[in-house]
Amino acid sequence: MLEILRYAAFTSDPSGGNPAGVVLDSDELSDVDMQRAALDVGYSETAFVSTIDSDERHFRLRYFSPLAEVAFCGHATIATAVVLAERDGVGAFTFETQAGTVPIHTEKRKAVIASLTSVPTRSRPTSDEELARLLAALRWSPDELDPDWPPHVAFAGNEHPILAADSRDRLADLNYDFDALQSLMRECGWTTVQLFWPENKRTIHARDPFPVGGVIEDPATGAAAAAFGGYLRQLDRVTKATRLTILQGEDMGRRSELIVDVTPDDPRVTVSGAATPIPAPAADTARA
Repeated sequence: MLEILRYAAFTSDPSGGNPAGVVLDSDELSDVDMQRAALDVGYSETAFVSTIDSDERHFRLRYFSPLAEVAFCGHATIATAVVLAERDGVGAFTFETQAGTVPIHTEKRKAVIASLTSVPTRSRPTSDEELARLLAALRWSPDELDPDWPPHVAFAGNEHPILAADSRDRLADLNYDFDALQSLMRECGWTTVQLFWPENKRTIHARDPFPVGGVIEDPATGAAAAAFGGYLRQLDRVTKATRLTILQGEDMGRRSELIVDVTPDDPRVTVSGAATPIPAPAADTARA
């Protein structure tokens, strides 16, 4: 039987944040084993950890949604980092992912806080066709977009379309065509869609549909938060070291807080947050 740890990332409340599965010592697991375990867990992602060099605190991470493997997952990375810091002590770790090398820093405050530094980010405007199909799948109209924030597709390990709603009410009313959005995202290679509304320059409210992972919405998306930092850099909205807070999951009843640090001279973005154990089900194991 396979032991699966369950943590809520980007929160200190087990009823908030984004749940992630974490499987330590997964060296002997096959792809089929990992996919089956992720399906059994049912969270948007489960991280599978194998040791590269224990002396150097160096690990390989793979991430599986209930439907498929994902190159990079921010919330499962934060959860894994907290699990390892609780086991091995706080400090630095290095994670090797399919998206590249991800440096990790952990420290103890009131709780253990983990920070991941993304691979180099990039961002480009959406094409007219991409935007038209995306809006149709979301059931949004063009005049419900904030004209101050151009639609983009941003990358920080995965690609995420980024759209700004013109109001908090528009963001709150998420009622998209699941099959149409899933098909479009698979065709384009997108992981989640980052929908956001800026409360002010330092506070962003976001929602992330995730139909390609088999779930309607992700309550916290570290990879999309890092991509959002790259989006800000591409728009020249980062002229000095900048810290912002992305609030996600509020409309799902799973409030998440993602701290994003961006600088104008480094394409990498740092995303930080807490993680906390979720009380285990009666039988917290899965077959492998």
